[in-house]
Amino acid sequence: MDDCIIIGAGPAGLTAAIYLARYHLGIRLFDSGSSRAAMIPCTHNHAGYPDGIAGIDLLALMQAQAARYGALREQVKVTRLARAGDDFIVGTDHGEHRARTVLLATGVVNHRPARLLPAVHDPALARGLLRYCPVCDGYEVTDKRVAVIGTGDHGMREALFLRGFTRDVTLVSPEAEHLLDPACRQALDDAGIVRIDGPCGGYAIEGEKLAFDTARGRMAFDSVYPALGSRIRSRLAVEAGAKASDEGCLEVDDHQRTSVPGLFAAGDVVKGLDQISHAMGEAGVAATAIRNLLAERKPLRR
Repeated sequence: MDDCIIIGAGPAGLTAAIYLARYHLGIRLFDSGSSRAAMIPCTHNHAGYPDGIAGIDLLALMQAQAARYGALREQVKVTRLARAGDDFIVGTDHGEHRARTVLLATGVVNHRPARLLPAVHDPALARGLLRYCPVCDGYEVTDKRVAVIGTGDHGMREALFLRGFTRDVTLVSPEAEHLLDPACRQALDDAGIVRIDGPCGGYAIEGEKLAFDTARGRMAFDSVYPALGSRIRSRLAVEAGAKASDEGCLEVDDHQRTSVPGLFAAGDVVKGLDQISHAMGEAGVAATAIRNLLAERKPLRR
């Protein structure tokens, strides 16, 4: 039986694996290969990398570090998580495993604009024409022409956030007319943010810009931010009995413990700032809490 199974091999899961392996615990890391960090062309706000680092390169360095201390990483997809007394059964597409504790670090999946095909989406993302995190890379669009695809309170808040980097911000409704209450419209007007109705379609990279059709005709921007929300990958924990918010974010305490004893969570699957640094900090807290819980059950001695 493993001391801990980590589900998810993004920055949170890999940080926890490094900590737990260095605590001389028997751990297993399940990696489905879908970490959102792998999509980052180059992050410039990760401390220690003044010239930036690609998400896939950061993950590779973290994987090598975890492996150096004996963390076992398996490329499988977890399909089931269930309690078994004080322990857990983790079902995968390659069989079942038992563990004394489990750390869920499965993250989230961004909702992509409808009708934006992978043939355009992926190169646009790689070139910075399409971006999903204004906290991460708002600096990179300083004084550029930016569109936010979204509406309602969420779209308004993202547009206002980006207004701190550039005065040329346009909020485009994804499907039809904008759904904005008077307060949202007033806030956008006060900030000088243009509002355009949808639907959006016909996405294409045209020169150095990402262009698409709107109710006002075809428009092109230096960068486009979809503000369409995300899917929280918390199903496994919820099915095991863990409490979650209405949006699906797992509820944890100050030690990253869920409502299920022995089940921990860290990173974007927990409500908070969706940032690599934040996920890594939560993972360090979770890993230490896991170590201490196991020590309470049975002294850890060499």
